[in-house]
Amino acid sequence: MKLNEIRDNEGAHKKRMRVGRGPGSGKGKTSGRGVKGQKSRTGVSLLGFEGGQMPLYMRMPKRGFNNPNALKLAEVNLWRLQDAVDAKKLDVKAEITGEALVAAGVIRRVKDGVRVLGTGELKAKLNLVVWSASAGAVKAIEAAGGSVTQQRVEAEAKAAARVEKRNAAKGKAPAPKAPKGDANKVSARAKRTAGKAAK
Repeated sequence: MKLNEIRDNEGAHKKRMRVGRGPGSGKGKTSGRGVKGQKSRTGVSLLGFEGGQMPLYMRMPKRGFNNPNALKLAEVNLWRLQDAVDAKKLDVKAEITGEALVAAGVIRRVKDGVRVLGTGELKAKLNLVVWSASAGAVKAIEAAGGSVTQQRVEAEAKAAARVEKRNAAKGKAPAPKAPKGDANKVSARAKRTAGKAAK
């Protein structure tokens, strides 16, 4: 066999249809687009057009917004961590950070941080340092004898401390903290009753 004799498998490459090349081709003259009209020309703009009536995408209500400051987190489930431990890609004795997960091939990149989710089973004792973790994931990791350090909690505490410091410098009183749990849930009827009693 010579270089000029090398061929691809039969049917591996299908030749494209060359339109507008005469009536004998079957796609001559109008090139399969029919006669006249917007669709026979370039620059067609009919996607979502409903003949002049209010289109569906404008009839539907708008809800929510896209937060431009939202963090893009790399998500990892418990079963994925366990698989990496079983394959001896993760060092159980060392602290497991986002960089360690990238090196082990568990995630591709750290992005803005790593979030651990609770799907799957974890048997290994791991000490994780991540941006955040779901309540179920924390419970499972601690049940296996491990620990989770959530950087989000530390960052929020620092931010709150900065705000308090700034307010103290301006002479502002700290904002009252709302009670947690059911104590914070006051019905509209209870508010009305309290208002009438005050009068």
